[in-house]
Amino acid sequence: MEPRIYLASRSPRRRELLTQIGVPFNLLLFRTAPRFDEAVDESPLPNEKVEDYVVRVARAKAEFGQSLVVSRHLRPAPVLAADTTVELDGRIYGKPLDAADAEKTLRAFSGRSHRVLTTVAIAWNGRVEHRLNINEVRFRELTDAEIKHYVHSGEPMDKAGAYGIQGFAAMFVAEMRGEHSGIVGLPLCETTMLLRDIGYPI
Repeated sequence: MEPRIYLASRSPRRRELLTQIGVPFNLLLFRTAPRFDEAVDESPLPNEKVEDYVVRVARAKAEFGQSLVVSRHLRPAPVLAADTTVELDGRIYGKPLDAADAEKTLRAFSGRSHRVLTTVAIAWNGRVEHRLNINEVRFRELTDAEIKHYVHSGEPMDKAGAYGIQGFAAMFVAEMRGEHSGIVGLPLCETTMLLRDIGYPI
């Protein structure tokens, strides 16, 4: 039987990236979006550092995914999960609550550098392993008209930091330091090393 993993994510970008490196997977979807699932609390804890936050959430998703494999009587296989967040001046920027929140976020990023952090985690055989990827992105100065037009497109609404570098927002990026796939939502270097660590043939 072909080795497969479970992908515990609703993100089409993560599906595309796993396909890009030739990893077969089955989707493992939670009953609700993770941010509304009691088992995966995406609310930052008081005084929680952004690095600790993104690691905690990704590991929680992987662990919860593994519990679903058991409770749903699915064929055992590694569960891969990931979490991406954006940080500026110590503040965590997740997915925007609404259009006004997305506009506010993009105005904060205009002409400045921010960090994009993605943790990938794998749960398998009773243990959870993770790797953290950190990137820096600098936006050029954005006009109010550009921001409103972009938000109106709907693209920012399901993305941490209210933008997708693989979409229209690529026009905003003046400089990038790090791993492009990590900014998109699944760092392929770290993902490959994690899979090798658990013995997955890649």
